[in-house]
Amino acid sequence: MIQADSQPDHYHTEFTNGAHVATSDTTPNKGGGNRGFRPHELLEAALATCMNMTVRMAADKQGIPLSSVSVTVSLNREEPGKPVFEYRVQFGEALSEAQKSRLLSAVELCPVRNTLSHPLRFIPCAP
Repeated sequence: MIQADSQPDHYHTEFTNGAHVATSDTTPNKGGGNRGFRPHELLEAALATCMNMTVRMAADKQGIPLSSVSVTVSLNREEPGKPVFEYRVQFGEALSEAQKSRLLSAVELCPVRNTLSHPLRFIPCAP
């Protein structure tokens, strides 16, 4: 569970899971001070970090030597009502095409991707 609390500066928000703390804000043209991640960037971060970990776990399970992987995610919201997550996976070393293919197919198993791929509902919790 994440708790988000307003901060004194306009729109600046601190959020925590109880163990770690980070901040979010919006851009100056929307009244914020650009003091943290924008909310949509947090969605991108959730997907990118999950994909990164999923690829590394797949490499470990399959015995594929992988010293590093880099995942970039961008949320394209140009078409109203039809957002698209665009992503790129880059490996830190030369891998065979078969190894790359196996690791890239693991991206489809990313739990956050799976969650975002299904219809979502929003319900308030009891106070």
